[in-house]
Amino acid sequence: MSKLPGHAGVSLLGDKSLEFYRDPVSFYRQRIEKHGSRVFQSRLLNRPTAFICSVLGMRELLCEKSNLFVKDPTDLMTNVYGDTVVTTNGEEACLLRLSLTSLFTGHCLESWSDYITSVCERCLKDLSLSGQPECVYTVFKQLGTELVLGLYLNVRPEEQPELFQEITQLCTQHWHGLISAPLNVKVPMWSSGFSTAMEARDKLMEIIKDKLENDTQGFVGSLRALPLPDSSSASQHLLLFISALIPKALASLLTSFTLALSGNEQEETRRRALTDPVYMQGVLLEVQRLWPPFIGGRRIADQDSTLAGFHVPKGHGVMYISHSVHRDPEVFQQPDSFLPERWSGRNAGQEHFLCSFGSGPRNCIGVKLTDAFLKEACMYLLKHYDWCLEPPSQDLEFKWLPVSRPANPPTVSFTQLDPTRYDKIDTR
Repeated sequence: MSKLPGHAGVSLLGDKSLEFYRDPVSFYRQRIEKHGSRVFQSRLLNRPTAFICSVLGMRELLCEKSNLFVKDPTDLMTNVYGDTVVTTNGEEACLLRLSLTSLFTGHCLESWSDYITSVCERCLKDLSLSGQPECVYTVFKQLGTELVLGLYLNVRPEEQPELFQEITQLCTQHWHGLISAPLNVKVPMWSSGFSTAMEARDKLMEIIKDKLENDTQGFVGSLRALPLPDSSSASQHLLLFISALIPKALASLLTSFTLALSGNEQEETRRRALTDPVYMQGVLLEVQRLWPPFIGGRRIADQDSTLAGFHVPKGHGVMYISHSVHRDPEVFQQPDSFLPERWSGRNAGQEHFLCSFGSGPRNCIGVKLTDAFLKEACMYLLKHYDWCLEPPSQDLEFKWLPVSRPANPPTVSFTQLDPTRYDKIDTR
């Protein structure tokens, strides 16, 4: 057992939160180089914190030793979304997951297929119509919003446009609570961002409770029938499921997919992805590996333990960095290169080494739905369009927090394909 490399600093003065949140990728790269280790310590949120940047350390943290590292009960996610399957610990988290899993697997997942297809058709069918470049992140965020509100709340823009718009605006205001200082302050003519977010949450909860009381169909009806711990649990989870966080994550991955396969030089990659399901899966995994929508996740050591051979004292924070885990050269050769074929070669069967949506017993409960949606949207794009950056030279440097995407939203020009081009090709 070795001591964690690096220094945790002293309270307040030694805190590195600002440096980390300003540029988490530079933060971890500098320290890996300095300490010669993909596991090191610093001070984050004024707590000594072990940073995990290796596949081995991530697997221990999230899988083999997940019961030794808990979610922080004071985390801002709890303040904003309440007690949910994402924020709770121990038996409560296990029971919630057990109750909710049926809504994201099997028959329920299959029943959403037609709606997912219809949303992709409605939001993506006119990308080439104007002849002007599209801001793809905005297009994909709208696509994700329609999917989430339609599936989880039975609110669809073509049926209830005013309610859809109201909920979308409230979800955006509520989301801003995650990236605001948690100060619930109101004075004449001004409210803090967190205060505004809490007001938006209250209004969303009124809409959600009305839905739970009056809707008997779809996801809402299934959720209300589950054996949940208390009367508020269903509404708290609906608040989480319709949050702006999910459309932003979907938009992040779809934007990265579009950029990775953009231009004439990627025409063969697009054709192969459309016609070869195994290769298409490799493309989606490689997009997720290189450009995870979330930079990572945080835990608290509930007792003294070890990660990747290093001692982690009780009370230490632990931060796993998905961007770095996914580029661990011990597992991924040429870690910075886009190589979809790696997933049918050296890394075949190693999808569990990715942690974009967590891993192990606390991974994202909706990951199968996310995979189904991404595949449907990407297949639609491949079947109907060629595309390229317009203008060709754009600044594509990423910002990584709170959800990853190019800091300057890229614009892409789409060209409609001949609809008979792939009619004889099985793209299932």
